[in-house]
Amino acid sequence: MTQLHIESMGHGSDLVLLHGWAMHSGIWSGVRDQLTQQFRLHLVDLPGHGLSSTCEPGTLDHWVEIIAEILPERCMLGGWSLGGQIAMELALREPQRVQKLVLISTTPCFAKSDDWESGMERKLLQLFLENLKFNYTTTINRFLTLQMSGDRDASKILSQLRKHFFQRAEPDPGALEKGLRILQQSDLRDRVAAIQQPVLLLHGENDVITHPAAADWMHRQLPQSQRVMFAHCGHAPFLSYPEQFVTCLNEFRIYA
Repeated sequence: MTQLHIESMGHGSDLVLLHGWAMHSGIWSGVRDQLTQQFRLHLVDLPGHGLSSTCEPGTLDHWVEIIAEILPERCMLGGWSLGGQIAMELALREPQRVQKLVLISTTPCFAKSDDWESGMERKLLQLFLENLKFNYTTTINRFLTLQMSGDRDASKILSQLRKHFFQRAEPDPGALEKGLRILQQSDLRDRVAAIQQPVLLLHGENDVITHPAAADWMHRQLPQSQRVMFAHCGHAPFLSYPEQFVTCLNEFRIYA
């Protein structure tokens, strides 16, 4: 039985945030206090990450099922990177509970293909998977560095990212491998247009992990979407522009 670690705080309408691959819910600490002034905030550690136990079989569908069990009755749901793919699936499966959707630096398909130029090279994802087994620390550091590529404050933000990452125990190696396989294999492109909720797309202009063109593509597929691009920003706009990030979520709560 998988036990998900959830931290809930603040008052107001419910906001659930899902982090990305290899991270944990502590990544939101820079915006947490501001968000709790307007939201009842729920920070979730994905299975096998942070303080959550691991699970089998560890597929995207299984992770979605587990997280669906802890969603509030009505909430705004936000997901960063891999967490965004989980959030999209939850919005499709739980339309009564997921009232609004926030997709942060995410994509319907992480891997590049002949009909999808907006993804990462499959060889790079495979290289991360293979190296993870031999040198965990080096592989994670390379991934964190890649996330900050193109950011105007890359060194500062990378230092924050590393600090957050090592605040908790290392993720379960099996969960990391399963998460990477989800990134390699999942493709939600044929389902995105079925999302009926209002959607807020937040993306860095210089993101090299989830290309900005992916946000443009989703914006065209989603008639109820708003898109905000962060200038000189890599893969983590909530670290690079915390105040603007919080403002975007507050305005989306009020006006969407």
